[in-house]
Amino acid sequence: MNARAIPAGFQAIRRDQLRQEREHDAYKSRHKLSEPAACSDCGAVFHAGRWQWAPRPQGAEEVLCAACHRIRDHFPAGFVQVGGQFFAEHRGELMSLIRHHADKAKEQHPLARIMDIEPDGEGVLITTTDVHLARDLGVALHHACQGELELHYNPEEKLLRVYWQR
Repeated sequence: MNARAIPAGFQAIRRDQLRQEREHDAYKSRHKLSEPAACSDCGAVFHAGRWQWAPRPQGAEEVLCAACHRIRDHFPAGFVQVGGQFFAEHRGELMSLIRHHADKAKEQHPLARIMDIEPDGEGVLITTTDVHLARDLGVALHHACQGELELHYNPEEKLLRVYWQR
């Protein structure tokens, strides 16, 4: 992966480093939501200042959460490129690992979801609604199987690209 050119506007970062946003994310609400509020698509509830999975309260305001908004717009916050010969030989196991980590993240953070998993040559391209989920998937693969892990963050676009292969 060292021969991979860093895309324009992106900069390499350490896997334990993810910069704080300097500007407002277009997919985050511009104002504080009134409580209770619930996402009309996924049913997540905004309560106590955060999104969570909970029973829908009576009289909840109908809104669209940032994750569902990104999914509707087909505008991911994270891209995870997974490939290599090891992935091709252990595809089922590694996809189970990815899905397990994504499901666990989604339980705790309703806005952290996998948008799509597309075949890409000998690997897959995973798109996520959250940069932290993209990073976590790459780190989980690296922790479980070693290999090469690269993270590239573009602060202007608030976008993370993760590359893992072995």
